[in-house]
Amino acid sequence: MSHGTGAPPPSRHICRVIACPPQRVYGYAANPEHLPAWAAGLARSEVHREGDVLVADSPMGRVTVRFVPRNDLGVLDHDVTLPSGETVYNPMRVLAHPDGAEVVFTLRQRDMTDAEFDRDTRMVEEDLARLAALLED
Repeated sequence: MSHGTGAPPPSRHICRVIACPPQRVYGYAANPEHLPAWAAGLARSEVHREGDVLVADSPMGRVTVRFVPRNDLGVLDHDVTLPSGETVYNPMRVLAHPDGAEVVFTLRQRDMTDAEFDRDTRMVEEDLARLAALLED
């Protein structure tokens, strides 16, 4: 890890402009049934509800996901509880953009090595590219 002792781990804001109205992008991305189609880093197969959380089989194993309530602000923040029991907060926004919508996902390095952080960054970039391809077709 490159960040110094006691310093907060770095964050990356991964952005993708999608040529589609922001309300449509938000509506699609907020629907848990669509997660396996675009969020491969989070859900490899069908997502199902258990109470107020979503359960998914991810590349990391079985995870639970809790999104903030639907809103008119484009906020898609979500907590992912990993198989280890650790919960990771993931800020995500859909913003209006002159060319449609911009999706911004904040990735925090936490206890990852630089190589793991780079790998996770690529995975989020690929997820957002899939989201764009689905909505721009």
